[in-house]
Amino acid sequence: MVVQIGRSHALAFCAAAGVFLSCSVARAEDPSSWREIETKYIFGFTLGSGIGLEGEKEVTVDSIGRFGKRQGHYAASETKYEFEFTPSQFIQIEFGALGSTHNIGGVDGLDDRSQIALGGAFAELRYLALERTSNNPLAVTLAVEPTVRRIDETSGERVRNFEFETTINADLELLKNRLFAGVNLLYEPEVTQTATGDTQREATFGGSAALSLRVASNFVLVEYRFAITLWGGRYLHTIRRTADGLRLAGKTVHLVNAGGPIPTMAFLI
Repeated sequence: MVVQIGRSHALAFCAAAGVFLSCSVARAEDPSSWREIETKYIFGFTLGSGIGLEGEKEVTVDSIGRFGKRQGHYAASETKYEFEFTPSQFIQIEFGALGSTHNIGGVDGLDDRSQIALGGAFAELRYLALERTSNNPLAVTLAVEPTVRRIDETSGERVRNFEFETTINADLELLKNRLFAGVNLLYEPEVTQTATGDTQREATFGGSAALSLRVASNFVLVEYRFAITLWGGRYLHTIRRTADGLRLAGKTVHLVNAGGPIPTMAFLI
């Protein structure tokens, strides 16, 4: 379908686009005008120090899948159903349930099974020990997360598992509102009692690091339905490096004409 726009509308559009671009290009290289970013999830598996805004409530669903063995077929997943609440600017409380799925057949050392089950429950307390300021680019959050599991993550067998994860989540602002480095340190002791009555104890030490980059791009979008709507604004793209290269981790839209009612969501294109 071809949409024809009258000459007067086209000239108005071009003039508005030119004014917007000429004004915004001057600020395009000034990240200090960008809004501060919530750093908790911008690094992928490495968590940032962010705990959200005071009074903020959020529900998240996070899944991890495990696939493939040398013999037979193996597929397992664990999904975290999480409610987050930030009662103060320094504390975040999280809790929820764990759902697990297992589809195993012909794998040495594992029983064949196909099941969906409630895997357990968890709670987490995050404390912002060091807050980022205009004079301090470093932010550090301390977190503790006790977890109870009734289903083994790998085999799907019934167990009694108790974990207590302690982590340090730190991120450093390398370039103002643009480039961030994240580091995690972890210590997790756990005790597992199997269905046969055996007790296993182990502890995990670990760490991870990641970089996240924000890239800005201006846009002008003309939407034609029953009338012409001109959208102008800026996209802020959060990019992180993965094993497969650079990947888009987030996208934020800042509208120029955001002061009034928004009739459509076309600007998200």
